[in-house]
Amino acid sequence: MRQLVPCPSSPNCVSTQAHDESHAIAPFRFRKSRVEAKEALKEVIHFLPRTKLVEENESYLHYEFTSLLLRFVDDVEFLFDDETKTVHFRSASRTGYGDLGVNRKRMEQVRALVERKL
Repeated sequence: MRQLVPCPSSPNCVSTQAHDESHAIAPFRFRKSRVEAKEALKEVIHFLPRTKLVEENESYLHYEFTSLLLRFVDDVEFLFDDETKTVHFRSASRTGYGDLGVNRKRMEQVRALVERKL
């Protein structure tokens, strides 16, 4: 299975595959098929502002989220694991050091929006 790039030491990244508390976040679980779960996630993200899908394959999605004021770009990747019915993800700022918790808040917002649809 493909792995997500590890988070850097800076606090502007969260990942379900991180092992340290400052970067770790729980993955999403899905009950439907991978295809249905991926479509449900895409539908939710489609309605979030300033998002752009930049890469997709059967078990992977990569989005760019752009901040409103300063136009900072965050990379958000999703990896669907059929065996464990898990969506792993990584959300990281491209530039800067801190993010005031933006990446973690965003992923918890996505979790709240998509949880019942997976």
